[in-house]
Amino acid sequence: MNIDIQAEAITPRRHTFSHIARRFGVDKPASRYEEATYDVQPVANFHYRPTWAPEFELYDVARTRIVMADWYVFRDPRQFYYATYNISRAAMQQSFDDAVNFVEKRGLVAGVAPAWREAVAAYLLPLRHLEWAANMNCQLIADWGYGTQITSAAAFCGADRLGLAQVISRIGLVLGEGGDDHLVAAKTLWVDGAAWQPLRRLAEDMLVLRDWFEVYVAQLVVLDGLVYPLLCESFDAAGVAHNGAPISMMTGFLADWFADNSRWTDAVMKAAAGESDANRTVLNGWLRQWGERAHEALLPVARQVLGEEGDAAVAQARRQLSARLEKLGLTLGEEVPA
Repeated sequence: MNIDIQAEAITPRRHTFSHIARRFGVDKPASRYEEATYDVQPVANFHYRPTWAPEFELYDVARTRIVMADWYVFRDPRQFYYATYNISRAAMQQSFDDAVNFVEKRGLVAGVAPAWREAVAAYLLPLRHLEWAANMNCQLIADWGYGTQITSAAAFCGADRLGLAQVISRIGLVLGEGGDDHLVAAKTLWVDGAAWQPLRRLAEDMLVLRDWFEVYVAQLVVLDGLVYPLLCESFDAAGVAHNGAPISMMTGFLADWFADNSRWTDAVMKAAAGESDANRTVLNGWLRQWGERAHEALLPVARQVLGEEGDAAVAQARRQLSARLEKLGLTLGEEVPA
């Protein structure tokens, strides 16, 4: 019996899914990111309006003051979908684990000045509660937002924020040599500490905003844009005089994450601002409003850590954010006077 094995090329009738073909053409192969994000959200045949907000459809462009001709222009430059997101974050997590393990195995935290260890616990660990609020805000954007490109990225960002809260908690355990005393004290500071109440109130006010794009601006652009430079640059630099390098090794992860996330937020803001003058006016109004509030809310924390240099550190973070926004055609407004 003879078996004749031959290879035969089968030409596919089309190179991609129907929703991609309708947007880009039948003969254009699409990336996995494009297949996972473009035109995936339902736009018709909804069974009922939400009983808790009957004035809106289940997916409704009217949930925000921002108006877009095409809601699928918010392309993520990182091209995150499930696989690429998890690959990226696994690498980040491994980097953080390596840094923490290095510090723990060599007992490097013991070489940090005790007063600075306490200062780090007092300014870093309460931020895990701010990260929980950020997670809630990101999930609201994912829930109420319009267009899979921005809602899927917001859901990934929300998962990031829970991870960041856990990262901060782990650093707290290292500072406490395995005990949770520092974490318990940090919660008390967040709830009752006088320096933290303006920031806590700001976080709680964001949680009740109804315009999901305003939440995006307030949390992911303004507050993150001030907190992370303050934390990863000004506060970190102050630790040099106290042998704070082991702390910097562990918190370096936060700076890496912020730089990565800023690529996405900058792309979204540039696209929204470039759509129309009306959008730019709305965005600038939100930026001024929340920029002033965030600036004022961070001053007590910065003064607690840096003393007389605290005001200058917040002002420097504000200037950095303002420079970022100017490149996108937006403005944070005038600097808040000291």
